[in-house]
Amino acid sequence: MKAVALRAQEIEPFRVMEILAQAKLLEAQGRDIIHLEIGEPDFVTPAPVIEAAVLALRAGLTHYTPALGLPALRQAIAGYYHERYGVEVDPARVCVTPGASGALLLAMASLFDPGDEILLADPGYPCNRHFARLMEAHGVGVPVGVESHFQLTAALVEQHWGPRTQGVLVGNPANPTGTLVSTQELTAIHAVVRGHGGWLLVDEIYHELLYDTAPPSAAALGDDVVLINSFSKYFLMTGWRLGWLLAPPAVVTAVERIAQNVFLAAPTVAQHAALSALSAEVRPLLEASKAELCRRRNYLLPQLADLGFDCPVTPEGAFYVYAGIKKFGMTSEELVQRCLLETGVALTPGTDFSPMQGKHYVRFAYTTGENRLQQAVDRLRQWL
Repeated sequence: MKAVALRAQEIEPFRVMEILAQAKLLEAQGRDIIHLEIGEPDFVTPAPVIEAAVLALRAGLTHYTPALGLPALRQAIAGYYHERYGVEVDPARVCVTPGASGALLLAMASLFDPGDEILLADPGYPCNRHFARLMEAHGVGVPVGVESHFQLTAALVEQHWGPRTQGVLVGNPANPTGTLVSTQELTAIHAVVRGHGGWLLVDEIYHELLYDTAPPSAAALGDDVVLINSFSKYFLMTGWRLGWLLAPPAVVTAVERIAQNVFLAAPTVAQHAALSALSAEVRPLLEASKAELCRRRNYLLPQLADLGFDCPVTPEGAFYVYAGIKKFGMTSEELVQRCLLETGVALTPGTDFSPMQGKHYVRFAYTTGENRLQQAVDRLRQWL
């Protein structure tokens, strides 16, 4: 039998999902596993959002929507930018997608040709470079470290911009580090990218999960910025598979054509539920979950440092701690495997996020309750 396509061979597995599957198998065998590996909050979707979905189902609202989403939801998302950030966004620029992954796929397919290069922070979310490969483009990892809070800078973008570079993708805040690019630095990156005639893509799926600061959205930089967002993280709708893309006006038509062919449309019931997620009624529930995540971060970070993990940068947002492990004398994959099997604590190896530096790091996701975090710390302390 002929081998699968080269692109399929070259896209690496998402290791955290393999760890999750292994952890679930151990649970099925009776082991007590503390899940600090998966980037999914443990909170359930707020009740008003669920009720909105139930009402939509009972009303028979189960047919396709337009490829770019329900007009009412596109309008509501545009209103969200006005309410939260004071930015006027034309609803015609809003493209509702099957998750932020769908938004990123549509952006990559619309903006980049085979052989194009997109600059990415290393460490960074692995699917970014894999989506680039899927489009026959190349995600070029730029090594970043503590000195830049594990984020790209304008100077680094200028230094690494090459003849095939056509864009830059920034996570703000980022996975796996939870760190933020300052407004001043993001503005400078935008200027460099614009000067080279390229595209700036900004992933803001964790932007509402910032604990100590409230910077403006990258939407304020101009309508040439490509913005990716999601109902998964802050809005607690991971399994609903709904996100959005804020595309430049000249790109929306291309996005629509590709969406028609690839997805038809995002899930209809999820779109009706999302209208409730954006309502004033739900906001206090979301803010309460955010406050809980902040408390977890404030507990876990000093505990990890006390255990000997290297945590030189405080994550400003998301729900991750990216911790150095050099002192333990193990690679990240060895530590993660031994930790899971010997303590029942599931972590993510840094090699998921950084082919260059990842063997020296692991990611902790504080997506479980503080009592479980305390149990995990106790187990790690005894094991180490």
